Order: sequence, then structure tokens, then C-alpha cells
Amino acid sequence: MRFPYPVAHDVPLILAPMAGVSESPFRRMCRRYGADVVVTEFLSAEGIRRENAATLSKLRFGADERTIGVQIFGSDPTAMREAAALVTDVFQPDFIDINFGCPVKKVVRRNGGSGCLRDLSLVQEIIRSVIAGTHLPVTVKIRSGWNEEMRDPVKIALHCQHAGARALALHPRSRTQMFTGHAHWDEIAAVKAALEIPVIGNGDIKTPHDALRMRETTGCDAVMIARGSFGQPWIFDQARALLDGKPMPPTPEVDERFAAALEHARMVQDYEADPEGAAIEFRKHLGWYVKGLANSADLRKKLHAVNSFGEVEGIFTDYLANREMHEAIARNGRASDLESLGAEEQVDLATAEA
Repeated sequence: MRFPYPVAHDVPLILAPMAGVSESPFRRMCRRYGADVVVTEFLSAEGIRRENAATLSKLRFGADERTIGVQIFGSDPTAMREAAALVTDVFQPDFIDINFGCPVKKVVRRNGGSGCLRDLSLVQEIIRSVIAGTHLPVTVKIRSGWNEEMRDPVKIALHCQHAGARALALHPRSRTQMFTGHAHWDEIAAVKAALEIPVIGNGDIKTPHDALRMRETTGCDAVMIARGSFGQPWIFDQARALLDGKPMPPTPEVDERFAAALEHARMVQDYEADPEGAAIEFRKHLGWYVKGLANSADLRKKLHAVNSFGEVEGIFTDYLANREMHEAIARNGRASDLESLGAEEQVDLATAEA
């Protein structure tokens, strides 16, 4: 199945659009680590067409981010067409993506994001309006329905295809599910069987093996990774190896992880105009990069208090210098936890971890 934009592999790996996360520095990190395609944060069509400075600033991207799509949302077809035209003329991405999936209240209360799924004629009108405003390929991202009663991803997808969408990403949860429960991958398979355009699977990709399993169980044409990329952009390289039938590269050691986090921090520092505000906003990324490390609770506590990027390197240097101590603390804490368990529970835990 041919994609309407440049991809380097038969089954491309795509970084999902995520508000407050998939900003330019993170997109660049993911491209370096093997993401074939990246997508901007979802951006308001009204903000774009009114040339809101904060909105337009999020449309900036570098040549090293291509292949890149700009994702827009809104419920006014005219606003969506005008936004697509401005994005095309001024920023020239590789494609325009329409968000019909965001479940957040402040978006859906204006009938944007997944709110549009309550009216499939509106969905089609929006797609056609965006197509009229750009010469670029237009793609869509949907959920399985507004709620469980209206859950019908195949019907929604067919409407999108009929309106002219060139590719479709499905997050197989309903809007009312938000991010709870589990993603129904069987719905991705059903949509894939029904559509002629490429279908992108999204939802519950937490490890490289999840990406391979999604491809094998759904037959999707591409895999879109969202929260699984948090603090581990190398998930793309690892997933690519598995998809290509090659040995998976090892997860980076602690010092390599820290080096990646610092490189990401430097990109943010160069990109953002407010150094202190950028450092504070970057705290969430730092927490993700150190997740799972020995004594990580103490490390996260320190990182979540930084007000400058200069502090981060010092905290990492101190952690590495005292790595054996942190590992001992983690071992002792685990030993204490085991002592609090009964003999039978200890056997169950050992079996589960084997």
C-alpha cells in the first residue's frame, strides 16, 4: 500500500501527534532514532488562520524533521480550509493531518477532535474543505467512535476514505474511554480489511515488541507510537529491527540515556526563547528518561525541581558517580519488600519475573 508522502520503509514507524510532547526538539530526537514520519502537536485551525503567534510558533520545523505532517483540528470547515492553505503556503510540510481523535474536553466541547465523530456528514465536509485548501496529501486520525453506543470504526473510516482522505490512523478506543481500558486492535484489522487507503495502527504501543505484534496481528500498513516513545526515542530503532527481522539493538545503558536526555535538553534550549520556562517544561521529559533506574524516585525528585538546564548535567554526573550506592539502595528496598511478603507470595513473584 503506497503512502501519499515519502517513507523509507514498507512499514513505516510514525511518531504520534501529542500536545505538549511532540514539539520540534522531540520530533528531531525521534527522527534521529529511526522514526520514519513525525507529526506536529495538534493545532487549532482558528489559531492558525487568525495568525496567533503562539500557535504559529509551534508550526516551525527543520529539514531534519521531514517527513513531517502538520495536524490541525476544528469543527468549522471554512476555518479548516483557510488554516490548511496558510500552513501549505507558509510552512510547506509533507502532508496535512486532521484530528478527529482528541478526547480532551476543551477540544470536544467545541465539537473539535473526536467531537466531530457524532456527525459523519460534518467529518466529510471538513475533509473536503481541507483538501480544497491545499495541494498536499490530506490524512486523518480517528477514534473508534464518540461513545460505546456509536462505536463503529469501519463506518467512520469508510466515510473518511470516501471524502478523499489519503491515509487513516485509528486509535481503537472510543472518546468516552479516554486513555483507559485497552485499545481494541481487532478494530484496526477490520478497518484495514475494509479500506483501500493505508491504515495506521495506534494505541498501547509501549515496547518495540508491541509494534511488531500490532503489525502481525492487524496487518496495518504503518505503526504509530505515542506514549511508548516517552523517555525512550530509541524505541523506533528497536522496533524497526524487529519489523525487519533483525536482532533488536540493546536498550541504552544509564550513561547513554543521560547523554540522550542532555542532547534533547540542548535542542530545547536552542529552540525555546524562554530558558527557565523551557527547563521547567522539560522536567516531564527528564522524569521519563530516568524511569526504571535504580533509586529513580530520588532522582526524579531532584530533576523535577530544576529551573535551568545547567542543573541537569550536575544531577546526572552526581548520579553516575554514586551509581553503586543507588543500586544498593534499590536492592535493599527490594529486599525489604520481599521480606514483607509471605513465602508463597515470594514464589509467585519469582515465577512471574522468570
